[in-house]
Amino acid sequence: MPDTVLITGASSGIGKALAIEFSRRGYALGLCARRLELLESLQQELGQNHAIEIAELDVLDYKAVKEVFLKLAEKLGRVKIIIANAGICENSLPGECKFDVDRKVIEINLLGAMATIDAGVEILKKHGNGQIVGISSVAGFRGLSNVPAYSASKSALSTYMEGIRHHLRKHKIDVTVINPGFIDTAINSNRKFRPFLISAEKCARLTANMIEKRVMSSTVPLWPWALVSGVVRFIPERIWCRFKI
Repeated sequence: MPDTVLITGASSGIGKALAIEFSRRGYALGLCARRLELLESLQQELGQNHAIEIAELDVLDYKAVKEVFLKLAEKLGRVKIIIANAGICENSLPGECKFDVDRKVIEINLLGAMATIDAGVEILKKHGNGQIVGISSVAGFRGLSNVPAYSASKSALSTYMEGIRHHLRKHKIDVTVINPGFIDTAINSNRKFRPFLISAEKCARLTANMIEKRVMSSTVPLWPWALVSGVVRFIPERIWCRFKI
């Protein structure tokens, strides 16, 4: 019986690409997303020879996250990897009557991910080991001027996962934080400036490699983002605030 990967936000973008990549590597898949019809299409695309279970899930329905995960784990067995991937990015600034947009970004990207991790850890503890993966972003390294709520949500997610790593180590559960750079998906397709852009397929391949190596944290791709992220952290605030990024 193959090991199982559970992925939220698997209907499109990085989540879909990860589902395809892990299916190629022989994993059983438990795929969740709000858009069930897209999951059904992906299931057909991957074929009947793969162990795939799908479920409609809004990660803001915190009770449903646990229920869906338990059902998928029961059907597929041997859950080894939980990937908290579901997320959104919206342009919004204070004073533009868009607080509801900001709230939704924070709720999905942070609280939804925390609910996913909470439910996933419960399953992995029963198995005696496993891995929790959070899809964060290089946008969390510094506050970006046009998507500050998104930056805040990803920074908070990375910090949260850093905080739980010590506790989960004694349960033999590894914690991996993935920080993609600009990936060619719908979430950033309207941006004019997308440096070091890579395809979702390449992102998934690099990410899967890092997950299987059980790295603690990494940018994707590693270079040049590892260097860039190190540099931007040391740019003085009085200079950083002049950049329209």
